[in-house]
Amino acid sequence: MFRTSARLGLVAMIAVLGMTGCGQGKPEAEKPRVATLVPPSASAAPSASATPERPRQRLDDTEADYQALVKPYQKCMKAQGFADEKSGASWAEGDDVPEELRKAQEKCKNFWPLPPWETDPANPEAKDFARDTVKCLKTKGVKYVEVNDDGIGISAGGKDNDSRSIALTGEYLDACQREVAAKK
Repeated sequence: MFRTSARLGLVAMIAVLGMTGCGQGKPEAEKPRVATLVPPSASAAPSASATPERPRQRLDDTEADYQALVKPYQKCMKAQGFADEKSGASWAEGDDVPEELRKAQEKCKNFWPLPPWETDPANPEAKDFARDTVKCLKTKGVKYVEVNDDGIGISAGGKDNDSRSIALTGEYLDACQREVAAKK
């Protein structure tokens, strides 16, 4: 009796499995259900065509730090035929930029450093940072200093280009930016 019940159960299970697979060809392999830290949309290894992450300047960068950041950009620009310091060491903008330089910059743009996060237009708090930096500069004796129309940049000297305000802004800007960043 036991054997008959076991056989009937086995036959019934095979029949059920057979019916669920009928007409479907090969059964689709089930994805393993294993805990993972990689989201399903991400690949396990970066692809060879992945664009490099742009470097980002920091408020406390030294000139040597900055020069190290722009080296990959300079190397790319050199590969584009712009080997001289003038055209390969900075980013040129405006209507008077030669088309060849504009094209080379476009090819090398992923190597050009992003601004410090505090002054990046993508940062929703950048305008607050600029306003607080201007307040700090005024406490240091800068008379003519304001936030640019873009809300992020800082202009010194006022409408008459006051040389003392310009000089003091140059002297204290880095310190004020660091001071404001440290408070946040």
